[in-house]
Amino acid sequence: MPIRSVLVANRGEIAVRIIRTLRTLGIRAVAVYHAADAASLAVREADEAIEIPGATGVAAYLDVAAILAAARRANADAVHPGYGFLAENADFAAAVADAGLRFIGPPAGVIRLMGDKIRARARVADAGFPITPSATDDGSPAAFADRVRAIGFPVLVKAAAGGGGRGMRIVRSSDALAAELDAARREAERSFKDGRVYVERYIERPRHIEVQVLSDRHGNHLHLGERECSVQRRFQKLIEETPSAALDEETRRRLCDAAVGIARTVGYENAGTVEFIFAPSGDFYFLEMNTRLQVEHPVTEMVTGLDLVAEQIAVADGERLRLRQDHVRPHGHSIECRICAEDAEHGHTPTNGEVALLRAPAGPGVRFDSGLCGGQRITTAFDSMLAKLVVHGADRPQAIARMRQALRDLVLLGVEHNGAYLERVLAHPGFGRAELHTHFLEEHKDALGAPPASEAELASVLGAAALVARRASHETPEPYASIGAWRN
Repeated sequence: MPIRSVLVANRGEIAVRIIRTLRTLGIRAVAVYHAADAASLAVREADEAIEIPGATGVAAYLDVAAILAAARRANADAVHPGYGFLAENADFAAAVADAGLRFIGPPAGVIRLMGDKIRARARVADAGFPITPSATDDGSPAAFADRVRAIGFPVLVKAAAGGGGRGMRIVRSSDALAAELDAARREAERSFKDGRVYVERYIERPRHIEVQVLSDRHGNHLHLGERECSVQRRFQKLIEETPSAALDEETRRRLCDAAVGIARTVGYENAGTVEFIFAPSGDFYFLEMNTRLQVEHPVTEMVTGLDLVAEQIAVADGERLRLRQDHVRPHGHSIECRICAEDAEHGHTPTNGEVALLRAPAGPGVRFDSGLCGGQRITTAFDSMLAKLVVHGADRPQAIARMRQALRDLVLLGVEHNGAYLERVLAHPGFGRAELHTHFLEEHKDALGAPPASEAELASVLGAAALVARRASHETPEPYASIGAWRN
């Protein structure tokens, strides 16, 4: 039977994005929500919304039993996990399948394999694909330390079960190795309930380049091109683009062919991303595979004209890939910026507040993916990403110009965000020349600081504050606000 109803096991921007594709496909969309998100845009846009209990919002969205109970209550056919939360949880994928539902993603076994970075690297290396020299801990601290020293410093300590920068440490000398290994193990245990770590050679000034792959259950695999994700802060991506300016056509072909080969090697199904470290020498090495939809998937959609969520659903429905590799012809250039609730001028610390006014940028080639709505309370309980601003241009210079203008056009009052900082990054000459690497932001930290505010900017801020205060003063007082629209 075709998929007719999908429960979206997520919140915020990605939940809204999935729901909108479901609507275009004529598929019923079911949202789940914690009480903190009762007035969210995802709840408003879904065909049905079911509250799931939880001491905290995060606990609710990680409650497998509650999510499956909601799916049964809504008579859903399938579950889409989005990204984050349970998206790469093999036990959740297995539980969905055991409940007689379709999981819109790869099989649990593939998630489990690729989620274990040590096993994934071994499988990829055995298949003949390049990985950086590495060492794993076999329970003998002295022998492990000797193998790490044999790799040569600097090295990178990484969590076997993790990602997102947690449990990662750069070690530049033998003297610091023991302390950094202990710190990485503790962080990995806290974050992933798995304290295993491994060590690989650290590539200086690397670029982070990934390839979007798409596979079906009939053994067909293809790629949708690469994305450059080198602009990062603390191993967290901030700006992504496609295509990468670092690749010539031959290198691009080899990189994308390797990604497809890795997907085929592990028996992949659905949409996934194979990530690589790209060295200044032009060599590339397998980093990891993300077995889900990526935050940055819209840039691929912008240059290919595809809807990746629609492709995911077709694969989950048992269809063969609707494309051949020679049908994929990316055009132009696309850039995505992550709009985050943070104070970029004071250490990028998370911020909170209430959305007082939102005006999304618009115009040719501009896309704004958001789960925001007026009056929404922004807290530090969830990830700091508020929205994604995406642009498309005929080439990279035009895409940069459009993104800079779109960032200037974005109006989001009530919560401090990093929009102005992102505009400064795109304006930096090094970004314009595509001289990117994963420590670009750190290297240019001083140049990317905020300039002193002009009198015009101060006047604008004061005017905005006055408008917010005026709006607050005109709110209906109690008890009349609780009564509603009725008056006697």
